[in-house]
Amino acid sequence: MTTLLRETLNQSSIYMPTPARIVSVKQFTELEKWFQIELPSGFSIAHKPGQFVEVSVLGIGEAPISICSSPARSNGSFELCVRRVGKLTNALHQMTVGSMIAVRGPFGHGFPIEKFRGKDIVFVAGGLGLAPLRSLITEVLDERGKYGRVMILYGARSPKDFLFADDLKAWGERADVELHCTVDRPAEGWEGNIGVITTLLPKIKFHARNTIAAIVGPPVMYRFVLVELLAKGIAEGNIWMSFERQMKCGVGKCGHCQMHHIYTCQKGPAFSYADIKHLEEALS
Repeated sequence: MTTLLRETLNQSSIYMPTPARIVSVKQFTELEKWFQIELPSGFSIAHKPGQFVEVSVLGIGEAPISICSSPARSNGSFELCVRRVGKLTNALHQMTVGSMIAVRGPFGHGFPIEKFRGKDIVFVAGGLGLAPLRSLITEVLDERGKYGRVMILYGARSPKDFLFADDLKAWGERADVELHCTVDRPAEGWEGNIGVITTLLPKIKFHARNTIAAIVGPPVMYRFVLVELLAKGIAEGNIWMSFERQMKCGVGKCGHCQMHHIYTCQKGPAFSYADIKHLEEALS
């Protein structure tokens, strides 16, 4: 938990959850729901893009979930996109506006956004990976003048599996954003790209020396996207990935997120490729 939030809520322990209220819910897909969460008295969670929180439901348990909203838009609340995959997430999906949960965090090191400033940025998101990456994308767009070109590549199984449809529409209509989407299985009326996300990379041209990439998606995606980006000349230190899928306790105690000698929840979840390329566990 950040020092700011601990001090504001008068908490002395990273293990102490804070009560929070669900103030808005939206069904995205059959498996994913979006939640807006409000902290007591409108306190800010003071997160950075790429960080996560531990969400708990009384009598059910706790799970780490990435924050998907921009820090600049917090205003006393933050957003989560939750896939229904287990007891905790099933319980969350049954909750409605006004339901109470508890949160710890934010935890981890997010994307070093200061290194992105002045650069052209390629965002590569696969499936649910758009959720943690959206925090960074919206932060960049909120301060659009501090960055170069913005290129967003997004892939999903089918059009009905797209997350943040309103955002995708808005990004696609912006003259200062290049958005490319692809699906594995097209539906009737789909006129976009068909194929894995790497089929989108030939559609964008950029100057590698001034480009930084941020990738979030299923583990199998990383290897193939890395090959393409490195072949295009982007430096290893300018390719950033999130390993948020490996989180568990959030405070380096359970060892669930350990990659060799690194506790991902403490050193990450965001890492540059240069930092993890020698770790077999990272890309296996």
